[in-house]
Amino acid sequence: MDISPDCVPCLLKRVLFQARLADNNTEFNALSAALGVYSEEYTEGRNSAEVATMVHTAAYKAMGVADPYRELKIIADEVAGGLLEKAQSYVDSSSDRLRAAVTVAITGNIMDFGQTTSIDHPDLFIEMFDNLFAQGIDSDDTDALDECLKKPGDVIYIFDNCGESQLDKILIREIKSRGKRVVGVVRGAPILNDVTMEDALRISMDEDLDDIVSTEKFAIGIPMKIGKELSDAMSEASLVIAKGMANFESLEGRNLGMPTAFLLRAKCIPVANALGVNVGANVARVICESN
Repeated sequence: MDISPDCVPCLLKRVLFQARLADNNTEFNALSAALGVYSEEYTEGRNSAEVATMVHTAAYKAMGVADPYRELKIIADEVAGGLLEKAQSYVDSSSDRLRAAVTVAITGNIMDFGQTTSIDHPDLFIEMFDNLFAQGIDSDDTDALDECLKKPGDVIYIFDNCGESQLDKILIREIKSRGKRVVGVVRGAPILNDVTMEDALRISMDEDLDDIVSTEKFAIGIPMKIGKELSDAMSEASLVIAKGMANFESLEGRNLGMPTAFLLRAKCIPVANALGVNVGANVARVICESN
């Protein structure tokens, strides 16, 4: 997705939020470093995730903290884990299990801290969960996803945020119940509150997945150059499921050689505009591209 003017204040707000999480008086230095990169890299037509990765690289170096979100990620996993039984009951009582599981997975995408239209602490998710699920899917390609799941080949499941990943387990289990092999993809290094290998193993995600691979890099979403580990996994796949806005921003417009299902909540104007929905919409969008 191309960067837009609205991306600038949003990303700088995130830089300030995480510098305050670091709690080591580096707010000024982190913002200064971020602004320096932005002044050089903010040009029309650039990919928003690629520029954000460069901005965060400079900001993290200025903070001197490898994972400022670590405590929030652990709390988010605990909060969402406490809702798993309720979420599973929604799916078990539904006449359309796949659509209900997709709705649960998208509901967790609100757990994205430091943005204007997300939440700033995991505890807020508890009181929001029922209403978020009741909202349903505003732009719904679940039927197309259902058809994609009938084709032979593995499913690549690209994670987004911690906490959200707990609820992803329900959709993963539903997919595996159809006899599919599911390979999870995590970030190669801590960046924002996104799932790393350490985070995935902490919540026993390996018990639900057939394999877990890494992007191998510090990057927002999926890097422009995919590493060997992920490339090898994708060679056996027939479908990519990409959770959240960062994965959408990095993958939108890229042909992965197979259908891509984007499952997310449109939490900002640029992403909402790119998807043709309103801000706050829950989206299941399937793009059927192939070689």
